[in-house]
Amino acid sequence: MDSHTEPGVAAPDPHRSEVTLRVNGKLYTLTVDHRSVLLDVLREDLDLTGAKKGCDHGQCGACTVLVDGRRVNSCLLPAVAQDGRDITTIEGLAGGDGLVGGGGAGLHPLQRAFLERDAFQCGYCTPGQICSALGALAEAEAGHPSHVTDPARPSGQPVPLGRDEIRERLSGNLCRCGAYTHIVEAVEDVIR
Repeated sequence: MDSHTEPGVAAPDPHRSEVTLRVNGKLYTLTVDHRSVLLDVLREDLDLTGAKKGCDHGQCGACTVLVDGRRVNSCLLPAVAQDGRDITTIEGLAGGDGLVGGGGAGLHPLQRAFLERDAFQCGYCTPGQICSALGALAEAEAGHPSHVTDPARPSGQPVPLGRDEIRERLSGNLCRCGAYTHIVEAVEDVIR
């Protein structure tokens, strides 16, 4: 069976698909290569450069964004598999517009706390740290335990976030400058 197309009509590319993503509250319909990861689509196609490419193996957390409210390493997610998903990047945290944590113009409380606590040095990991912290806060509120959560704690109830919980929940995000103490303090400020 021969496959052919009409003259003047381009053959569909079997290596690309159309996806629709809601990024920071705005809908985008894109045709992406099946090999493209979400991080590259955000940075190269949508010019949202807050999430950084660190290790490109999901080990450093610099690329952390929220997908449907859950923190993920965007360097590992095929973009085509995110069709119909709601994605929040660091650029979507500040200001109003009904975005996650909006509440008017200005910085998200986590962004403000990171500034006030000097919870960054070079700033490369900061967007991923903040997105991860926001996801960790939601996980604890939903009652998801971490490795250090008391096993006797009733399931499904909010988990109080002390220093050990915060450190454990953010342990997948590396800071080469070593601002960990200030990062924990910034998260503590937001939960008080």
